[in-house]
Amino acid sequence: MPTSSEFIELCRSQIALLTQALGASLSVIYLTEELVESSQARLMPIAAYPDSAVALERSNRLALPAAVEALPEIDAVSQTGLTQPKQLVLPLIHEELVFGLLVTEREDRPWTTWERSQVERIASTLSLACVMDQRAQWLNQSQQQHRLRQSQQHDVLDNLLHQLKSPLTALRTFGKLLVKRLQAEDPNREIAGSILRESDRLQELLQQFDAAIDLNSVDVLAEDASLVGRPIPLLPAGVLTTSNLELLPCSVNEILLPLIETAWAIAQEKGLAIRTEIPSSLPLVSANPGALREVLSNLIDNASKYTPSGGEVHIRVDEQHDRIVIWVSDTGYGIPPEDLERLFERHYRGVQASGEIPGTGLGLAIARRLLEQMHGSIQVFSPLKSEGWIVLYDPPPQQGTSFVVELLRDETIAPSQKH
Repeated sequence: MPTSSEFIELCRSQIALLTQALGASLSVIYLTEELVESSQARLMPIAAYPDSAVALERSNRLALPAAVEALPEIDAVSQTGLTQPKQLVLPLIHEELVFGLLVTEREDRPWTTWERSQVERIASTLSLACVMDQRAQWLNQSQQQHRLRQSQQHDVLDNLLHQLKSPLTALRTFGKLLVKRLQAEDPNREIAGSILRESDRLQELLQQFDAAIDLNSVDVLAEDASLVGRPIPLLPAGVLTTSNLELLPCSVNEILLPLIETAWAIAQEKGLAIRTEIPSSLPLVSANPGALREVLSNLIDNASKYTPSGGEVHIRVDEQHDRIVIWVSDTGYGIPPEDLERLFERHYRGVQASGEIPGTGLGLAIARRLLEQMHGSIQVFSPLKSEGWIVLYDPPPQQGTSFVVELLRDETIAPSQKH
């Protein structure tokens, strides 16, 4: 059974006590590989004096075999028949569970009754210490598992919270547009105003929820730094809770065009122009519809969010050999070179962390992980890459950002790769 370094150190100190105070010439402490009640035990030495090899050979040659045979019968270990006048073999027992054996001997004289009682006290001390050590390890393991579960739950909630923000932003924008378009005397204007107010209230609640999750994250990571950087589960588009995505033949247009309609309404409110170059007929790609919708929604939402009023967002789709390439480019603030390498890390926002635009730093991390599961890829270029800029608007601006998503055409996915 596993033992801590502290317990082993205690065993060594007790062996030193037997040697120095009681004159023992040989001492070995064994622990059972498993706790024993009524089955044959296997013993492992964890501390010995004077030399491990010598001590083990002598203890094995003398009383250990008989002691092991007698372990199921707890009381038999301490019977006189298992000990010689100069050797003691005492079980480490607590509440009828045998943890191991203490074997000690001295060559010059037999043990007195008082000395034997002292050795028995040492065996009792080791038994209690072993119980405490095992319980401490069990508690530590339970705490680690609990912290791991907390961290996993936090990640799922964090992902879900992030995914709620995009549709909520769209609802608030639609509410604003309705309020502007309806006349004051129109009875529906009050309903639209109520939608807008409730959307604002939801936005406030989500901000509070986000702050609470961040606090919990700090606590969890502070308790166990080993959780930092480990793989985490994803929650793509509210339809999957595992890392195994079902890949299906998907139409990019069917997923992308509704997202562009929503983005157009948001862009109109913000004073942005959205320009598209999307072929009406495209080969199907092998993807998960919900996951792909989440990826493209994140990219379009980021482009609109980080592009100031008067700017442009361009969305272009190309067919290239066995792949479909989707460009989402903008004339926004761009990404500093020092942030590009870490852009797809969870919660990393770089220079934007000190800006006024809210965010969690999760969208791009989720997008890359989902694309990996769909055998796709994502790249980022800042300043934007000219290939992603619609030819009509040449030359492209010397700022902004381009995200390039590549997806395999459906027929290029081997049957063994499909889930």
